[in-house]
Amino acid sequence: MKIAFIVTRYGTEILGGPEYHCRLVAERLAERHQVEVLTTCARDRSTWQNEYPEGPDRVRGVLVRRFPTARTRDAREDGRVPDDLVSGARGEADQVEWLRRQGPWSPALLEHLGRQHASYDALVFFGGLHVLTALGLKVAPSRSVLVPAVHDEAAVRLPLFRDVFRLPAAIAYDTEAERRFLLSRFDVRANVQEVIGCGVDLPQHHAYPRQGIEPIDAGDGDAAAGDEPAGRRPGRSHLTSRGAIFRRRHRLHGPFVLFGGRIEPGMGCEELIEYFGAYVERGGDASLVLMGVKLMALPEEPFVTFAGLLSDIERGQALEAATVVVAPSPVEKLSLLALEAFSVGTPVLANARSEVLVDHCLASHAGLFYADRDEFVECLNELVGDERLRASLGRNGREYIRQHYRWDTVVAKYERVMGEIRK
Repeated sequence: MKIAFIVTRYGTEILGGPEYHCRLVAERLAERHQVEVLTTCARDRSTWQNEYPEGPDRVRGVLVRRFPTARTRDAREDGRVPDDLVSGARGEADQVEWLRRQGPWSPALLEHLGRQHASYDALVFFGGLHVLTALGLKVAPSRSVLVPAVHDEAAVRLPLFRDVFRLPAAIAYDTEAERRFLLSRFDVRANVQEVIGCGVDLPQHHAYPRQGIEPIDAGDGDAAAGDEPAGRRPGRSHLTSRGAIFRRRHRLHGPFVLFGGRIEPGMGCEELIEYFGAYVERGGDASLVLMGVKLMALPEEPFVTFAGLLSDIERGQALEAATVVVAPSPVEKLSLLALEAFSVGTPVLANARSEVLVDHCLASHAGLFYADRDEFVECLNELVGDERLRASLGRNGREYIRQHYRWDTVVAKYERVMGEIRK
């Protein structure tokens, strides 16, 4: 099949959100199909300024066609949806204009799609609430797959989206929670609907369970290749043990909690640092490590370490080294961070305001969740202080990924969905 992925921005520097999800899926499908990515030249979603060169590019073997944005956005601009747009007092033209201002607005991309859509067997749109999807789905709805990446947010209340979500022939939901939400709000008419999500690799090159934790169940017969023999305490050198490279590089000597992604208030990072400060004040001895793109000021506190934007290999090392991975965002659509933590056997502490994260924790039995500061401190104390609990949660997380998020399963689902709309 020849497949076009349409997404707002695309690059190895972009972590989190539908853009990261799109790249992972595109790379896997490109191993078996002819894949092109249609995207903008923008890197920063707060401004949509053109930073990548216009024209064709290759990113990890995937053909990427970049088109310029026609306008930038003031990062300080208030992105709230006006009440008269939500109420329908102003018509669709005004709603589309508001979406253009939010960006990214790339007429060149839409013109290419209009000219070349017949050359693709399927058009896969990542992210449902931007203008490229709202207008792009109208080009060839019978060959379009929508990956919505939507939660209950202000823009979803714009009346024009009632029509947008009726258009695609297929919808690939990230989670069951997203499916429930969209079906409760919209008259979805897609003939093909499936919860697919994203694949996650199960690393086989490091030992499991975690260093220094004797297995609880000596009869665990489903250990991955490279797992420590059951019933024997690991005796590896501190120089080669799991996570040692990351710990040495960043001079981390005790337990630490890891967050990865966009470090900004909207991802719950401001609240995370506040809650972590309370944990430290109450005697907690772990530190907080933040990896990713820093989009907010960080306090000069001894318990906070900024690790920066890491390569995929370093990111994996960080997830393995962490005592706990924290997922503080209240508005997660899938949470690849949580899934990646599960895949390496690291337990997750999640924000209970995110239905997606709570669903992951309950289904996997691989994490705890908190609703306020006191619960955060209590849960973190329990996770940091109980090695056997972490070992049990870690095994559960790896099994959850093995059962639901293997790449061969995810690729097969996408192929099945696209095959259905070609009939």
